[in-house]
Amino acid sequence: MKKTLSLFLLISILSLPTVVVGAEKSKSLTKYVEPRIGTAHCRYFHFAPGALPFGMAKPGPSTNGHLGNKDGWEATGYDYRDTSIEGFPCVHEFQVGGITLMATRGGEQPVVVPGHPNDTERNGYRSAFSHDEEIVRPGYYSVLLKDYNIRAEVTATERVAFQRFTFPADSHSRILFNIGSRMGESGAVKDASVELCSDGTIEGWVITLPEYVKKYQPGAEVPIYFSATLDKKPAKVGTFNGERINARATKTTGVGAGLYLEFSTTDGEAVTAKVGVSYTSVDNARQNRLAEARTLSFDKAKVKALKTWEDYLGRICVETDVEADKVKFYTGLYHALLGRGVCSDVNGAYPKHDGTVGQLPMKKGRPAFDLYNTDAMWGGQWNLTQLWALAYPEHLSQFISSHLQVYKDCGWLGDGLANSRFVSGVGTNQLSLMIAAAYQCGIQDFDVDLAYEACRKNELEGQNRPMGAGKSDTDQFVEYGYVPHAEEGSGPQEAFMFSASHTLEYAYQAYAVAQFAKKLGKEKDYLKLSNLSRGWERLYDDSQNFVRPKLKNGQFINNFDPLQVWRGFQEGNAWQYTFYVPHDARRLAERVGLDRFNARLDSIFTLSQPKIFSGGTEVGAFAGLRTLYNQGNQPCLHISWLFNEASRPSLTQKWVRAILNEFYGTDGVHGYGYGQDEDQGQLGAWYVISSIGLFDVKGLTDSNPSFSVGSPLFRKVTVKLDRKYYKGKQFVISTNGAGTYVNKLLLNGQRMYDTHILFQNVVDGGRLDLTLSAIPTDNY
Repeated sequence: MKKTLSLFLLISILSLPTVVVGAEKSKSLTKYVEPRIGTAHCRYFHFAPGALPFGMAKPGPSTNGHLGNKDGWEATGYDYRDTSIEGFPCVHEFQVGGITLMATRGGEQPVVVPGHPNDTERNGYRSAFSHDEEIVRPGYYSVLLKDYNIRAEVTATERVAFQRFTFPADSHSRILFNIGSRMGESGAVKDASVELCSDGTIEGWVITLPEYVKKYQPGAEVPIYFSATLDKKPAKVGTFNGERINARATKTTGVGAGLYLEFSTTDGEAVTAKVGVSYTSVDNARQNRLAEARTLSFDKAKVKALKTWEDYLGRICVETDVEADKVKFYTGLYHALLGRGVCSDVNGAYPKHDGTVGQLPMKKGRPAFDLYNTDAMWGGQWNLTQLWALAYPEHLSQFISSHLQVYKDCGWLGDGLANSRFVSGVGTNQLSLMIAAAYQCGIQDFDVDLAYEACRKNELEGQNRPMGAGKSDTDQFVEYGYVPHAEEGSGPQEAFMFSASHTLEYAYQAYAVAQFAKKLGKEKDYLKLSNLSRGWERLYDDSQNFVRPKLKNGQFINNFDPLQVWRGFQEGNAWQYTFYVPHDARRLAERVGLDRFNARLDSIFTLSQPKIFSGGTEVGAFAGLRTLYNQGNQPCLHISWLFNEASRPSLTQKWVRAILNEFYGTDGVHGYGYGQDEDQGQLGAWYVISSIGLFDVKGLTDSNPSFSVGSPLFRKVTVKLDRKYYKGKQFVISTNGAGTYVNKLLLNGQRMYDTHILFQNVVDGGRLDLTLSAIPTDNY
């Protein structure tokens, strides 16, 4: 497997052209992106190589996506270990998927079911493939379907998926549109329709019932609409519903609805489909297709996609002789820009929370911002927020405006959204952290008053709060100053089982919104939220030096096991969550005792390292829960940086470097630990931020936010700054010397005596020079 990927990288390096930047020439950055990294046991949205950054159309191959998943989070889609491809969905999104095309040939009758990926004999229309015959780059994917000798390729504009199939000579070459079948996280299909229209377009829709929508917004559904054209007229056409075929029919509806088009092809003849996608209507899918791809060829779309990715990846340029580090870096950056796709149309139409169609405000003839689908931002303060604020502030601003639009529509912030429907996933809501951080970083071109109103409501109000808005125990937190523990309750587990982790999260969020309130002169809110920010202290058990769930009567729970998962702690335990005090880390260290705090932290990483920091070798998303530390899940992602807050920066440098080198891999199985949950780019974004040596445990929520400085992997990092938001043109981080440890820091030539640098100093532009050594030091 490593040999396969290494061969792919070598071919990419030799075949890709240089990119002209000003008067200089540099190698393409997309060559360092390997989208197949970590695709064993990966979530459905993880692998969509044909997509643009944050695109609506996200085409890519599926090996097992039609199997769906029981709870809405299991890994189906593309698994590196599979050996056959069942089709090419145009949409890969959190809780959303579908509009699948597949090319086949041969036989008088078409095969119209995909078949099972694990069957030893070929069944259905799926085809064997080899990784050696894949080309996988950001914005483009190609593979040989070996059973048919058909070359399949995909690329995209923002809302249009391009699929091109190159056939051998055959009088029974076919393209299938499988519309009415479940795909990835889409959930069961409620209804579907597909039709070959009189003008030759193929149009239709599918309505699905994702598991998270059913859980968090019962009664809601997710529609996807499409409008497609082909550049070759079919000789025959027919429809199918499941296995039932209706030859010569041009339209069908219902579960399992599909359409097949048959052609007579010469050897090497290509047929291209352009598939416009929309979440609002067929008419808008058609408008999206015409606006973005009316005259665009596949090859020109591919070139544009590549350039777009080069531009986005080029916001951060790293220099090193270690090829694997650049592959990890740019693949992580790619993932941070791939997820959370647009769900509004070119004309500003968007799906509203109540199932109707809304209209975004317009500015100079274009939507003022886009609306987005999104997984929950649980833990995003330690990865995506920091990366976007630093290098993609315009996207962070749009993303916040998107959430505020949903807030206007339904009265609550919705942390996870699919087609504007609630899909919380974790039952909490950390959007306040992102909104507050953006404001503190100077990104304020959204409705600030509305944003504060939404954040305040998110932290302080619980009455009539819908499950999909998360934080269903907010009223208890406000009343008691902590969330009282209950062993039993009604509703899903997050409504009553995670009292301690919720207390810690809510306390941190209260701190962030308190700083927001103070900036806006809202003193009463500031004082109330500041008091709530001390909630963690109310659960700290000095007798055991752990955060411990507490009952309503003020007594700690009995039979307390600090390693126990799910009793008071969501996807973690007291060993991990006791360090979840990012807003008051120094006070936590004092409460534990500074020496004991550092010794405990150090021992945790020492014991976790042989287990690859709980990445283990077990392929499973929850493999690291009952452990001392778990790099593969959000609650732990700040812990290795806490030494910087406790006067031992050398240990942050040591352990962050070890995690970067060992937890993160460069192949399909060991990409993010072994089967850990990339969650639309969160683990990848953590790698990006940590590897350049900048990180803030507070998630940039302080009134004057700062980055903590670590030990960069690279000899030079150049961050290109957005002049619309920031004063500086670029910020450069350079290292000299060999080793893991920082011995000297210079900011714009001036000596630094602390491992913290103000965010404002970074975005004002300039240079940070670090001297590295094999000898650790904590005194600068």
